Amino acid sequence: MALSYDDASVFLGSCKLKTAAEDFSVVQPFEIRSGVEQRVPFLFNSPHSGRYYPERFLAMARLDRNAIRRSEDCYVDELFGGAVALGAPMLAANFPRAYLDVNREPWELDPRMFAEPVPSFCNIRSARVAGGLGTVPKLVGEGLDIYSGRLPLAEAVARIEAVYKPYHETLKRLLTRTHARFGFAVLIDCHSMPASIRVGDSGLRPDFIIGDRFGISATAALTETAIGLLTAMGYTVAHNKPYAGGFITEHYGRPARHLHALQIEVNRGLYMNERTFEKVAGFDALADDLTRFSADLMAMPDHHFIDLPLAAE
Repeated sequence: MALSYDDASVFLGSCKLKTAAEDFSVVQPFEIRSGVEQRVPFLFNSPHSGRYYPERFLAMARLDRNAIRRSEDCYVDELFGGAVALGAPMLAANFPRAYLDVNREPWELDPRMFAEPVPSFCNIRSARVAGGLGTVPKLVGEGLDIYSGRLPLAEAVARIEAVYKPYHETLKRLLTRTHARFGFAVLIDCHSMPASIRVGDSGLRPDFIIGDRFGISATAALTETAIGLLTAMGYTVAHNKPYAGGFITEHYGRPARHLHALQIEVNRGLYMNERTFEKVAGFDALADDLTRFSADLMAMPDHHFIDLPLAAE
């Protein structure tokens, strides 16, 4: 169901927000990492690599400190961190994905999770909600329930108001500023995927998956260049399957307006032990490769992002 902002305002005014804002009174929920000056029209985003788990949240969860990390895109912000020194800012989450998923619509909620009925403007029928992976997730990776019982609806509202909305306001502001300065903006949305992921009948295990919402969120030149650069480095690369990009890629990618968004999924088996969450020997080499990849991607001529057919969107 489509979100009605009038309905949302009435609902929020009647719903007392709890203590989600206090969860990040010591550690900020997210941060902008940047050099002295932005030198390129690229912005990197790492929305799922947050690893600060508030004690209040852990007390609500039925999972231990290791199990609850199963959905975390561990160290992705570090893998792509070399882009900052190249002049591109990075927006990085400190809050964990199990707590709140900003790669969802703002009100993509599972009514089975809450003690009270969710408001009518919520999207309760998406495939992501059905899979337990809404804005406030029900599950972590491997299908583990996060909570033993239902949550107060006000808990979800508080997380959305205190963390989700400020995160997207910041992301939008960074993109708007980039577009105004350079005439276009390119968002690289950085993620990781389990090593168990296979593609197609061949059972190929890709090292990377490039997602552009099936050609909707970015110019084809950006997608083709990204795939070509990684392939030339010796990596196996899939395109859009099984990950074509989530809400962030879909929402912010508007090529006809010179706003391009590309999702990059990195296979965790390349750089970490998925059981212990420890980095493996190949971590530094992969990070170096991704810095070279970022530099080459950012060297693409401007005309690829501006001189587009009218039917690009």
